[in-house]
Amino acid sequence: MVQCQGVIKFGKERMAKEIYIPCLLKLFRQYGYDGATLSKISTATGLGKASLYHHFPGGKDDMVKSVLDYLQQWLLTYILPPLRQQGDCQDKLRLMGDRLLELYEGGAQPCLFAILLLGSTRDLFHDQVKALFLVWIEEMTKVFMETGIDELLAKEKAEDIAISIQGSLILSQALDSSFPFQRVIKQLSI
Repeated sequence: MVQCQGVIKFGKERMAKEIYIPCLLKLFRQYGYDGATLSKISTATGLGKASLYHHFPGGKDDMVKSVLDYLQQWLLTYILPPLRQQGDCQDKLRLMGDRLLELYEGGAQPCLFAILLLGSTRDLFHDQVKALFLVWIEEMTKVFMETGIDELLAKEKAEDIAISIQGSLILSQALDSSFPFQRVIKQLSI
């Protein structure tokens, strides 16, 4: 069972729903949408079902949307800025890789996007996940274009990186080994 840290109580009140998002991310990564039952979510967050619906009126759909919003903000804060800064292509990709190592805990954590897109919730969250991938690929494309590569080839290289990263996350989970993911991230800076 996922144990979540950081549930902060102030008397009988609790902080805003944002403190529960990392816990929800862990739960949805571990159990998927269908397996993360309200009972498991309640136990992990320390919130009763009524409090869960207070913070997330739309139930689990609202929880996943909040997690995706969190990941979007994470992308905007930690992944895109290194890609947009001045400097060498390899340095930018290395910094992006360092951030991805953090997000996926060195490859120990699966990609929530894959879980959502391959499960019963594909239609519910497809557009938001697609938008996140498109902005990430677009920024990597720009990095490659800065090196003089034409736009089509730059986009293919960016997509290849996304494929390698996402595929290595799946393989890491299948093999119970973070080495495939770590190897792909290391190759970003070679």
